Amino acid sequence: MKLTLRIWRQHDPDAPGGMATYDVEGISPDMSFLEMLDTLNERLTVEGQDPVAFDHDCREGICGACSLVINGEAHGPERTTSCQLHMRSFRDGDTIDVEPWRAAAFPVVRDLVVDRGAFDRIIQSGGYVSVPTGSAPEAHATPVPKAAADSAFEHAECIGCGACVAACPNGSAMLFTSAKVNHLGALPQGAPERETRVLDMVAQMDAEGFGGCTLTGECATACPKGIPLTSITAMNREWLRASRKVPRG
Repeated sequence: MKLTLRIWRQHDPDAPGGMATYDVEGISPDMSFLEMLDTLNERLTVEGQDPVAFDHDCREGICGACSLVINGEAHGPERTTSCQLHMRSFRDGDTIDVEPWRAAAFPVVRDLVVDRGAFDRIIQSGGYVSVPTGSAPEAHATPVPKAAADSAFEHAECIGCGACVAACPNGSAMLFTSAKVNHLGALPQGAPERETRVLDMVAQMDAEGFGGCTLTGECATACPKGIPLTSITAMNREWLRASRKVPRG
């Protein structure tokens, strides 16, 4: 395959950025999108040019690091992560635009790499459970109803990639935050902090500068793990209930 790539290049957060055009040849349809970028970077390195910076880690669709907007869509045309997107999803001769996540709360670090530390701070504000000291409890000491376990597992699938933010016209992080809130809130182990968790995590989300949610549904459509839009409505109910019970200073 021969492709034309238009890639966002930005040397550092304070430098102006812009699209740079590159032609790549000999791309196998069985390559992943990141392997295709590797091929481009090998050529750029040989030519003495700066390779394109992009984020990645496991390349197995688990870690969520491979955050790319491909032809205007978070992670590209398939409902998967960028590392699991294969070049057979494109045609020979295509022009492909590659950009970083676009959100005020995700500042560009370099080229296609963005700082998603805002997600970490949301987790730190309430994404934990109380663990008593002493010996570990028996595995079946705390029974979990199947419905609660199924809900927790569904929401625990969120990998924190940020596609929901990138796809949302408002740059909202509600789907991510709701997945984390509902994951722990569904389990007995998460019950002690249930009210303070949702209040603190939503407050931190707002403090990070994410946009407001208008339930357009783009977040759920782009989510590679299929977190449902109903996760947001469930968190909204939880937040309203908690805001009436927990006094806030």
